[in-house]
Amino acid sequence: MLTTFDNVLVIAISSRALFDLRASHAVYEEQGLEAYSRYQIDRETEPLAPGVAFPMVRKFLRLNDGDGPQKVEIVLLSRNSADTGLRIFNSIKKYDLKIIRAAFTCGQSPYRHVKSFNADLFLSADPADVRRALESGVAAATVLPPARDESPAPLNAGLDPDQRPAEPLKIAFDGDAVLFSDEAEQVFREHGKDAFNENEREKAAAGQPLPGGPFKNLLAALHTIQQNYAADASPIRTALITARAAPAHERVIKTLRAWDIRIDESYFLGGMDKGEFLRAFGADIFFDDHRTHCESARKHVPTGHVPHGISNAVKAEEPADNRET
Repeated sequence: MLTTFDNVLVIAISSRALFDLRASHAVYEEQGLEAYSRYQIDRETEPLAPGVAFPMVRKFLRLNDGDGPQKVEIVLLSRNSADTGLRIFNSIKKYDLKIIRAAFTCGQSPYRHVKSFNADLFLSADPADVRRALESGVAAATVLPPARDESPAPLNAGLDPDQRPAEPLKIAFDGDAVLFSDEAEQVFREHGKDAFNENEREKAAAGQPLPGGPFKNLLAALHTIQQNYAADASPIRTALITARAAPAHERVIKTLRAWDIRIDESYFLGGMDKGEFLRAFGADIFFDDHRTHCESARKHVPTGHVPHGISNAVKAEEPADNRET
């Protein structure tokens, strides 16, 4: 019988997002493919250190614990060959990650298999692959290295995983060009803050929801999983952290209501720096289309840049993102 992933959240992740491959990647860039292959094969029994997205992946996989139906499938996509990729699978086994499916493309771009696996989310260290995935209609983000040498430590990192308290999976999203389309962002960039606020006020009064962005379906899938639990006992917690502020908040709230999607926490910051709020929320990952916001966020939490919408289509200097009244 064929295996399908109906009603299962599928996340495709690159090996460089899951594990810290900086040392081996440096060998490849400085010495070439043959030296890289020898390096990985000689060390295939040495586990790789966790990468930026590792804590998030572990929490996603914990959603499958218990007697209920499978909720999440993690699929590995890698430019390694199966030969050099053995070290990656050995590391997966070492950390007891329930990842059994992978595509090793031996130097070719693996993004083309995102659709084959019916992935709802694609996380990669390669911006070009991420852009192609977004263009094909899949939520995707470039996982950024932390703004310090080491990867962000997971909560209670010093404890054995089985002894840690069950921390919820916390995922934070920007609004425009991520959860929503960049329709309103275009008004802001082309006509300024006052026109943006007036546009949002009028469309909120008319009951016109924002169109969905590339991460709408991911938020909906997370909401579906959350509905299996009491509101105060969900293993997933979501947050909207946006540069919007009053009066542009109303349309956002009414849009989520029209979608019938719950979001646990909402922050309307009016252009304030998002980093400290993300740290306080304790995000396992934050998705934003603005590179400047990502640079702030990655000082505090794992961050994914979403190269979508008008903010990623223009080369001119970005205007200050102060959408407060």
